[in-house]
Amino acid sequence: MASVAWLSHKLSDGRIECEACSQHCKLYEGEYGICGVRKVENNELLLLTYGLAAAVNIDPIEKKPMFHFLLGTSVFSFGTVGCNFSCTFCQNADISQYPKEHHHRIVGQPLSPDDAVALALQHGCKSIAYTYNEPVVFFEYTYDTARLAHAAGLKNIYVTSGYETHKAIDTIEPYLDGMNIDIKAYSQSFYKDICGASLKPVLDTIEYAHKKGIWIETTTLLIPGLNDSDEEIRKIAAFQASIDPSMPWHISAFHPTYKMTDRPRTPESTLRRAYEIGTEAGLKYIYVGNIDDRSRESTYCPTCHKLLIERHGHIGQYVTNSLIHDNLCPYCATSIEGIWMF
Repeated sequence: MASVAWLSHKLSDGRIECEACSQHCKLYEGEYGICGVRKVENNELLLLTYGLAAAVNIDPIEKKPMFHFLLGTSVFSFGTVGCNFSCTFCQNADISQYPKEHHHRIVGQPLSPDDAVALALQHGCKSIAYTYNEPVVFFEYTYDTARLAHAAGLKNIYVTSGYETHKAIDTIEPYLDGMNIDIKAYSQSFYKDICGASLKPVLDTIEYAHKKGIWIETTTLLIPGLNDSDEEIRKIAAFQASIDPSMPWHISAFHPTYKMTDRPRTPESTLRRAYEIGTEAGLKYIYVGNIDDRSRESTYCPTCHKLLIERHGHIGQYVTNSLIHDNLCPYCATSIEGIWMF
């Protein structure tokens, strides 16, 4: 299904520039964007995946991962095919890279914005997440859904690589409540050679979205020998602390996948080391992922250090919350940052 990709403008040389993401593709008639799902036809930029979902699930909110957002609730999650990155370690490459690897073929099942909202409400979800692939590449589809979801009392979340333009953020900001943004590394060469992108736009997105008041959590997948040195981990932690020490940081274990099967799984010792480095940098809320570590998946009061939210089992399986009204620590009355259900 195709619809006009209206977050774009025409250039004097006849090309159309996409304004959704920081790849800034400038396309002639018949050309596709880097994402593989935005194409110029009849002098208009079209979104080829509008209303076509390649993956749909009802997840625990913790799976996004969002640990300080509507704690313990379910989220209606969906994504399409296509991506503006080409990460060789992509865990959802079967959909994200599908158009590029199948001669621009588009696949998916019909899911209109109205239907997405209706299903979310029907299943008792409190939010909708645009996830599994990069949401900004199907921006207009997310925008129409988020607007309807907002009117229905649902919150909206982007799970993203952080390549949104300022214009994209400004446009969807009235309806976008949260983002989990990947900080894949703190190295331009990593982004260029492994992801087909650049580091700076990601850092700019985190800073800009935070200034707009969107709740942000970040995720770093630590890959042995590529982005897991103490120096690089320290740079990521220091950057995040400079934006907001209360912004949760999820550090996750890598497992071999897609085009990166030559690397071993991330040792638990690496995640523990990163956890300590983040703590030393002043980050209040750090969480490990893709391993079973109850103590480092749980939330502690940054003032009195008491256990406040315990998490264990499969992602989102067992969550015990000790916070009281107004998100307060019951032991010292410190306010715990986040978007809660109170």
